[in-house]
Amino acid sequence: MNRYIKYTLAMLVLLAGFHQTGQAQSFGAKATLDKKSILIGEQTQLNLSIRFHVKDSIGFPKLADSIGKIRIVNFKTDTVFDKGDKSIKTINRRYTITAFDSGMYVIPSYVFKSPVGDLPTDTLNLDVRTVAVDTTKAFYDIKQPLAVKYSFWDWLRDNWKLVVGILAAMLATGAVVYYLLKRPKKEVVVEEVKPDVPLHIQVLQKLEEIKNKQLWQHDQVKQYYIEISDVVREYLEKRYTIQALEQTSEEIFASLRNMDIASEDRNLLRQLLVLADMVKFAKEKPSAHENEKSMENAVAFVKDTQPHARPTNVKGDEAK
Repeated sequence: MNRYIKYTLAMLVLLAGFHQTGQAQSFGAKATLDKKSILIGEQTQLNLSIRFHVKDSIGFPKLADSIGKIRIVNFKTDTVFDKGDKSIKTINRRYTITAFDSGMYVIPSYVFKSPVGDLPTDTLNLDVRTVAVDTTKAFYDIKQPLAVKYSFWDWLRDNWKLVVGILAAMLATGAVVYYLLKRPKKEVVVEEVKPDVPLHIQVLQKLEEIKNKQLWQHDQVKQYYIEISDVVREYLEKRYTIQALEQTSEEIFASLRNMDIASEDRNLLRQLLVLADMVKFAKEKPSAHENEKSMENAVAFVKDTQPHARPTNVKGDEAK
């Protein structure tokens, strides 16, 4: 029994040693090339990788833009965790490299810094070769470019956006022109230019309108005299530039004292305005003859005193 136990313990120790040895051998850094021989200008991959415990801090070597005459085009980094043990991971950095001079190039060893010490990679050799030239054959001129047929449909396929834009612009322009031609035209209303009517003609027309109303014939005597006196006052205000619409009859006579008005016309105006005041304010009831005479006096005064009219009777004529 003791012998069996000793044998079992020995086997366990041996297996543990093999496990530790295998695990230790799996850790470390390495460098590989996807292709060890390339043509000038061709590209290949330089792979730098390291396998280590996640808890350890690793310093990855820094590469410049080139390794001697070898150009580094770009690189990318991949990180992979061990499927059986997530505490172990591998970082692999893939550098795309190329060269434009033929020859055998040495890629040096790169060192990873780790807690257990420096972990170097192996050196690599990259063979860059030129294109083989068969010198037994004669030289030929460079071939001329091949003539390619370019049809209208090829041009249309390449420029369809331009064609669509031009057609759209033409349609829009046509629509605008069609609308402008077909839209209903607005009738231009030309206002009739009325000739300036002389002041005395306007006043005589207003007096004629009052006469045609037959106000006093329908017992509207007061309204009859109000309208006649207002028309005459408006005429005086515009003809002689006085405030006749705001003045009393006596104030109007005073304002007209120095105006060039014949004495007969002054009497006509006085008879009209005085009688109108008596009807409006004293409730005077004139006879039919007086009503007709008041209209005649208003018409005669306006005609005699119209602008540029010669007075019918002036002081000079009386002197003669």
